Amino acid sequence: MFVEYTWLVPLMPMICFLLIGFIGKKTPEKGGYIAIAGALISFILAVLISYEYITGDAYPDPVTKSIEWFVIPGSTDFVLNLGYYVDGLTCMMMLFSSFISTLIFIYSIGYMHDQGERKNRYYAEVSLFLTGMLGLIVSSNFLEMFIFWEVMGLCSYLLIGFWSWRHPDGDAASANAASAAKKAFLVTRMGDVCLMAGLFILLGEFHSLDYTTLFDPATIALADPEMITLAMFLVFGGVIGKSAQFPLHDWLPDAMAGPTTVSSLIHAATMVKAGVYLVARGYPLFVQNPEVMLFVGIIGGVTAIFAASMALNNMNIKKVLAYSTVSQLGYMILALGAGGYLIALGMDMGGAEGATLITAGTAGMVAGCFHMMNHAFFKALLFMGSGSVIHAVGTEDMRQMGGLRKHMKITSMTMLVGCLSIAGFPMFSGFWSKDLVLEIAMEAGHDGSIWFTVMWVLAVITAFMTAFYMFRMWFMTFMGEEGEATKHCHGESPKTMTMPLVILSVFAFGSGFLILFGLDSLVSFTVTDTAFIVGGAGAHGAMYYFEHLFTNVYTYLTIVLALVGIAIAYLMYAKKSINPGKFNRNGTSMLYNALTKRWWFPDLYNQISWKLGAGVAKIVNFVDRQVVDGSVNGLSGAVVGGGDVLSKAQTGHVQDYSSIVLLGVAVLSTLFVVIAMIMGGM
Repeated sequence: MFVEYTWLVPLMPMICFLLIGFIGKKTPEKGGYIAIAGALISFILAVLISYEYITGDAYPDPVTKSIEWFVIPGSTDFVLNLGYYVDGLTCMMMLFSSFISTLIFIYSIGYMHDQGERKNRYYAEVSLFLTGMLGLIVSSNFLEMFIFWEVMGLCSYLLIGFWSWRHPDGDAASANAASAAKKAFLVTRMGDVCLMAGLFILLGEFHSLDYTTLFDPATIALADPEMITLAMFLVFGGVIGKSAQFPLHDWLPDAMAGPTTVSSLIHAATMVKAGVYLVARGYPLFVQNPEVMLFVGIIGGVTAIFAASMALNNMNIKKVLAYSTVSQLGYMILALGAGGYLIALGMDMGGAEGATLITAGTAGMVAGCFHMMNHAFFKALLFMGSGSVIHAVGTEDMRQMGGLRKHMKITSMTMLVGCLSIAGFPMFSGFWSKDLVLEIAMEAGHDGSIWFTVMWVLAVITAFMTAFYMFRMWFMTFMGEEGEATKHCHGESPKTMTMPLVILSVFAFGSGFLILFGLDSLVSFTVTDTAFIVGGAGAHGAMYYFEHLFTNVYTYLTIVLALVGIAIAYLMYAKKSINPGKFNRNGTSMLYNALTKRWWFPDLYNQISWKLGAGVAKIVNFVDRQVVDGSVNGLSGAVVGGGDVLSKAQTGHVQDYSSIVLLGVAVLSTLFVVIAMIMGGM
């Protein structure tokens, strides 16, 4: 009854986008309440659809329905459809995306209250942004998914550059927002080109992009394995761009130039989660080759530690959170890569031993998707908490904060919950999923490639670094002496901003316990001879995870490292018994400068842009002006010149025309004589 209306989930915010565009200026909050209503209706629909699907007879088989969009005729027709596709992964994604977006839109009422007429544009764009994410989630094929993928790319450009017009902090901030928006657009487009190329290859191999066709083992067996491998490498290129993985990670920290609510959307509910979703959705194709999954896992592990290192000394509260997002996305990709690698090995090996590897590998899908959900809650909380701080003190520089706890008790306590969760403190949501990620990486290293053992080591170091830099941020903001900005603090934020923080803090603490109540069965990955199915594997139950985690010595290692990281941050930035300057030579050490300069990646991007990009642009400009325009202008010049020459013969004198006729007759006669002589001679 409800599943057949899945198409309404992305349609509702789309309708709100149109309503806000046409009548938003005439409504209270310039369309804000319309945007909230659209997101809330989508969430309610998602709840009804998910409940009906999970409790229905079809579960765990996907429920899908499509209509023919168009056909490309040929020896074999290429059929492209439009429709929806509902399985366990779809349910989880649309639930947390619509729920968190609803809270962010409510929060925006307080955060964006002073924006005047610009609120109309803001609420229209965030509604379209949500449309892109929900449409991507429920799509029944890769082409439909790609369309919504690009809708999000456009909206991210518009929202990151929201301050590029009349920024309250002046022209410099406006220019920074414009530059960040262009950087995000161009860098993610590099990945999108790879994704599009991969989809072309898949279309050529399967003559369809429908999930039901591409995920059929019998159909996959008929395709060229090398072409599938190439296609999935290219598809993962799109993931690297959209989810800010190494080496295309540098756009995401600069995207903080937009409003903090936009940062929450991009980092928690939409945008960067799309890349992780794409890997999980395309798992049946990714696991066809272990080398692809090894590459995926290595990129995830390197991204995790690389991004975490840059958060260690950053002084901007939003950029610390941005680097943590990139790092946590690396965790998700690492889990999916490690699990997929074991599944791919098991499928190649076959037999009882192969089945054992496949069973172990399915935990990677659970760990990656579980961490994606938990991260959505605590990262939305942390970004909205940082927005509450910025709203109160008017700066993003943590050096000007300090002592805010007594002025902003709700914000400080809710952000503390978020910090404990992302640090992997026991029983908080991040603890459950982070340790599952580390466990599957260790498993892949033990039963597969030593590279995953290396990635496990990097991930463990990242866990320590995460605990340190997150509590460094919290202590610098809320503890210690009052900074210059704190002295001018406006006090706690309004209820429209604090209530979403309280709600999210509950999930940041408790969403991890869902693994004890069957969430693993919702996003598991089942491999049979006839199907690849998301969901349906029997839930292990609470005792399995308690025993699995708390009898594992490595769990206690990560707990100790997290506690040590928190303790060091406390001694440095709250108690101040340790001087950070001793370690970085007061900011002059080579490592400190490397982290400050973001490992020189912005400079590298600029050099590539100037030398490669500008060079290509000059070549294109030369071809356009000299070859294309030159050919057109030369042809038109020849026609005009020929016309000018012929026009001179039009004198109006009869004797001139007679002379021309006689000349023509003489020429033709000569030609006939010459031709006759040649023919006679032959």
